[in-house]
Formats: sequence, structure tokens, C-alpha cells
Amino acid sequence: MGKDNNTSKKTKPRAPKDGANPKKFKKKTSILLTDKIEYIDYKDVNLLTRFVSDRSKIRNRRVTGNTVQQQREIANAIKNSREMALIPYTKRVAQTRTSRPPRDGDNRRGRDEDQSRESQTAAPAAVESTEVEETGTDEVEG
Repeated sequence: MGKDNNTSKKTKPRAPKDGANPKKFKKKTSILLTDKIEYIDYKDVNLLTRFVSDRSKIRNRRVTGNTVQQQREIANAIKNSREMALIPYTKRVAQTRTSRPPRDGDNRRGRDEDQSRESQTAAPAAVESTEVEETGTDEVEG
């Protein structure tokens, strides 16, 4: 009873759309159409690198604006040129790793600390076992 029916979202009148759908966008034109390229050659590296991302992934048809047939031909040409070592399969991307700050209240140790502790505990055990063997041989001899 506290809410007014006129202000609720369900009954609120919608604004007119002016005949255009806001979700629709202008279709992107293909590079192949603008440059008037009829045949896609796998040896044309400059053309093929336009359809490849910075990480050497083949760009989507939606991104490049190609038709289905053009995209298929481009994908095959890129794959052929990769096979012929004209275009790299991947490009190295420098990745900067930041060190994480130490966790508070966490008793975890790094790998180096674990290995050094294991080697320290294993060394005295090995010394004790050799001493036991030596004492055992003395008793047998005497």
C-alpha cells in the first residue's frame, strides 16, 4: 500500500525508440573489400598479419568484418603460412610478475626453506646409521 502503482518499473511507460534499435550497430566492412583483394595468398604476410592479434591468434569474423567464406580462406592461408614458417605460431609476451607480499599469520615456508630443513634433518640420521653399523661390526670381530 505504501508503493504507488504509477512509479513501479513494470507499469512505467517506455520512451519511444525513434525507429532505431540501440543494440544494432553498423556492420564493419572487410579489409578485403576496401582493398579490393580477390585472392588471399598465404605468402602475403602483410595482409595476413592484419587478421592476427598481437598474441598471434586469428581474429574473429565479427571483429574483422569478413564474410564466412572470406574468414575461412583467411584462416586457411594463415595456417599455411604458419606451417611454412612465414608467420609465427605464437609471439613472446613479456610478463612482469610482481612478488606477493608475505601472508600474515601463515606458517608456510618456501620450497628452498623446506629443502634445506629436510637436508639438515636427513644428514644426522645418516651419520647415526653409519655409527650403528660400525659398532655392530666391532662386536662381530671381537
